[in-house]
Amino acid sequence: MDRRDFIKKTALAAAGTAIAAPVSAMLSRAEETGLLETQTEQNPTTKTNATMKVLMINGSPRPDGNTFCCLQEIEKQLQKYGIATEIVQIGRQPVRMCINCGGCHQNGGKGCVFDDDLCHEIIQKMASSDALIVGTPVYYGQPNGGVLSLMQRMFYSAGRLVQNKPAAALAVCRRGGATATLQTMNMMFEMMNMPVVTSQYWNIAYGAGKGEVKLDTEGMQTMRTLGNNMAWLLQKIHSDGDAAPKRDERPQFMNFIR
Repeated sequence: MDRRDFIKKTALAAAGTAIAAPVSAMLSRAEETGLLETQTEQNPTTKTNATMKVLMINGSPRPDGNTFCCLQEIEKQLQKYGIATEIVQIGRQPVRMCINCGGCHQNGGKGCVFDDDLCHEIIQKMASSDALIVGTPVYYGQPNGGVLSLMQRMFYSAGRLVQNKPAAALAVCRRGGATATLQTMNMMFEMMNMPVVTSQYWNIAYGAGKGEVKLDTEGMQTMRTLGNNMAWLLQKIHSDGDAAPKRDERPQFMNFIR
């Protein structure tokens, strides 16, 4: 190292020390006076994992059948992240279909006029939940009737309660019809501004007899991935204080003749 390089490096080192010392002192002073927030402080509106909840609906008449097995597999993953879950069984309870009476739009936001089945109960649970997962067996290439009736009434009468909440559907079948079933379910989520959570494959598992679905190793892995993806999305959404997209325009409703 020649004399010129030595002088240059010595001068730079001295300048760095001179600058760093007062800056360090200023930062210390700011922390002492509370002017500088520490990294451990959080936005007070940010939800923690412990306060998040996912509502899960088992649309199968069998309370402990293959659809329930899939929901349980997802539930285990969500609980690993500390996210609360609740599985609601439709089972063999009768669920009224929507009769398009319009009463839910005329009763001051009280929801569906039918109050003699579990639709009202699920609407109340959805109001306090952050996400929705619906599982259904495949009946003739579609979700079963109870699931369709429940979702149509819930979304039509209380759609405001599900806006911007992540959702996912899963279908269980013996052989075919699962993709058409998922399409029907996802179309309802998309109309409600609900982000649809996906997995490594379509959310499908195969099995006929009780518990057979557990032999579908790819299907079970798909359910676990779905649970992980749901947890990840919930964390991302709530990390900024649950700020939903603002919509400045009123919805437009048209048909093909006017």
